[in-house]
Parts: sequence; C-alpha cells; structure tokens
Amino acid sequence: MKAYFLKLCFLLFATAAYSQAGHIMQGVGAVNMSMGGAATGQPLDISGAIQWNPASISTFDEKIIKFDLGLFFSSPELSSTVTDPTGNVFSGTTEDDRGVSPLPALAMVWGKEGSRHTFGASAFGISGFGVTFPESTTNPINMPQSMGGFGRIESNYNLLQLGFTYAYELSDKFSIGLQPTFNYATLKLIPNPTANPTLAGYPSTDNSTAFGFGGQLGLFYDSGNGFSAGASYKTKQSFGDFKFDNTYLDSSTGENEFKMDYPAIWSVGLGFSPGQFDLALDYRYVQYDKTDGFSTVGWTPTASVAGFGWDNISIVSAGIQYKGVDRLPLRLGYTYSSNPIGSDVAFFNVPATAIIKNAFQLGLSYEISDRWAIDGVYHMGFSGEATSGPILNPELVSSFPPYGAVPGSEVSYDMTTSMLMVGASYKFLN
Repeated sequence: MKAYFLKLCFLLFATAAYSQAGHIMQGVGAVNMSMGGAATGQPLDISGAIQWNPASISTFDEKIIKFDLGLFFSSPELSSTVTDPTGNVFSGTTEDDRGVSPLPALAMVWGKEGSRHTFGASAFGISGFGVTFPESTTNPINMPQSMGGFGRIESNYNLLQLGFTYAYELSDKFSIGLQPTFNYATLKLIPNPTANPTLAGYPSTDNSTAFGFGGQLGLFYDSGNGFSAGASYKTKQSFGDFKFDNTYLDSSTGENEFKMDYPAIWSVGLGFSPGQFDLALDYRYVQYDKTDGFSTVGWTPTASVAGFGWDNISIVSAGIQYKGVDRLPLRLGYTYSSNPIGSDVAFFNVPATAIIKNAFQLGLSYEISDRWAIDGVYHMGFSGEATSGPILNPELVSSFPPYGAVPGSEVSYDMTTSMLMVGASYKFLN
C-alpha cells in the first residue's frame, strides 16, 4: 500500500515536470509562474512562498489551500553532422514527438491572525527533463546503433518534492522559516549511457526510482510600508542510487547504478508595493559543481558516461502585478537563466536538452469572493542560441583529449516551450 500511494502521488504531482532553468522549474503554480518565479521577497501566493522562502508564509493569516494544473508543450530539435573519411558530410535534424505534459501543484498554509506561528505543506513537481527523438536514417546521431548512431533517444526524469514548512515571526517585521523536504524521483534512459556498452552497444532501461531528502532555510523582512526582502538556502537534495535493469539489443541483460542529486540553490529577493502595483525581483545561484551526477563529466574506463558535467548557473526572475482593476489583478513576468551546458560536453547532454534562456509570462487572477480565487498564466520560453559541440567517442580520447571529439562532427539542440496553467485557491475564513 505504501508503494502504491507513492506511485499515485508521483503520477498526480510530478508527471513530466519539464524545467526551464537547468533542470529546475522556474516557478510553482499559476501566480508564481506569472511573476517569472519571483517570490523570495514578495510572497503573493502560498505556492511561491513555500517553494522559494519558507519564512515568507508568515504573511498569510488564514488557512488557505491551493491547487494548480498546467498543460506543458515543448518542441526540442536535435541536429547532428558527421564527415566521413572521404570528406562527405552527412547531417540531419530530428524533432521531438513527446506531446503534451501535465504539470500539477498542491499547497496548503495554516495561519492565524495574531499568532507568531504559521505552518505549510506542499506537493510540487519541482524538476524534470525528457525527450523522445525517434530513430532516423537521415540524422547521424539517431541512426541505429548498428550504423554508428544511438537509434531512438528517449529520457524521462521527474522529481516530486513533499515539503513541511514552519515560519516564526521574531517581530512585526522579521520572520524565519524552515522546511524539511522529502523527494521521490524516477529516471528512464534509452539508450542508457551510464551503463557499460558491449558489442551490442548501449542498453535500454525502464524507469528506475530513488528517494532523497534535504531542507530549506529562509529569512523574511517586511517593512510595513511597501518594501520587503527575503533570502533562502535550499540544501542539496541527497538521493540514493538509481538502480537500472538494462537490456541490450542482443537481448542480454545487466545492471548498473547511477547517483544523481538535486543542486543547492541560494535565493535573494526584493519586493516593493507602491499603490496599485506589486514589484518582485529574485536572483538565484544554483550549485551544480557540488551535485553528484552533474559535477562529474567524461568517460569511465569502461566507456560509460560518468556524469553530465554542468556548470553553476544564475537565474533572474522579475514580475509586476497591477491591482487597479477590481478583483482582477494582472501580471507580467520574465525569467533569465544562464546555460549550464558547455560546448565541450554538449554531446553528453543530448537526453537533457530542456534549457530555456528567456521565458515570458502573462497571467491574471479573478477573485470570485473573499474565499475563492482562480488564476491563469500563459508561458513562452526560448533556448536562445542552440547548444552545440562535437560528437564524442571514448576510443578517440588519446588522440583528441579530454573527451575524444570526432573531427568534422557536431551535435546541437534547441527548443521552445509553452504552457497554459490554471489554478484555484480557497481561504477558510475565521
């Protein structure tokens, strides 16, 4: 029953949580997404507050429950070029055929006017990546393994995070908060580059699962005259190993393990609310260089891939809310993220191409009553310039260190994303 319950929660709240910044969701819920993900110093709703600064839930003096559901569309394209020994150049492009993915979020806060204590609970899909590039006879990297390609390339990674949040008001202006977090993740790779290849090539694997834990600490300041600020530290989420049951093209089987944690995130944010406007600005620093699965890079001695080799990234989120229309607040949001994937390791990251440099959001809410409100947001994201680099071969490391770049070759990928999300919140009035 425990395993069934975990699977049910995962299906409901972390089905294809495809990310925007690295492999991190830029925001949670329609309100927070419409503000570009900015909430560390400007908590406009409980989902954004719980996700980015546990101390900021102290601003909510009621019991509130919120649910959001989005439909996420992505369109990655994978291109590659190779040059044969005679100088002939072969190139092609494959489009992803994954389709639409749901993106839910559930949060609840227990607050009470006059109390210094506020509690929260959440179930968020906070991370993910996934592609489905069909086998091709025209795109070199998607050619069958028997012809030197990888054939069909498919990946699916999702992370469900359960959080339990507590905030305490030190004074009328300062609050502190903490949040233990518990995580459940699945990972599927076709082919599986973390396994040792045989004469039959790299194997395929079904979904593997791993459990992890971590936490978040936060500080929040509310001046009382429209200015607010916050800071938080989300620790690395430490996971156990993914254990893969592999099947090779010749029907032989094998097993391997791969460890992939979730990176630590530092966030600082400012908020300002002059009159009918709410302004929010967040900066985040994501530490991939201290994260298993992302910090390591290159080939192992047995020609499996040691890790993704991602760099640390910066994320800037900004949003503005206008409250001049009665019961109909309007929002605009923007998110910028640097690219964690360098050109020298682009080849290792073909299964994880969900990198968005610029994202734009337009959202609104309708306050039906003092208890009910509904929210909506539309998102568009662009990867900017394509991520590209040479195709790598472990047999060429000695000739072309450090990773064995194949002369005259290139692999590149870019993508756009769009999403439509709606949400509803309910306040239990005292």
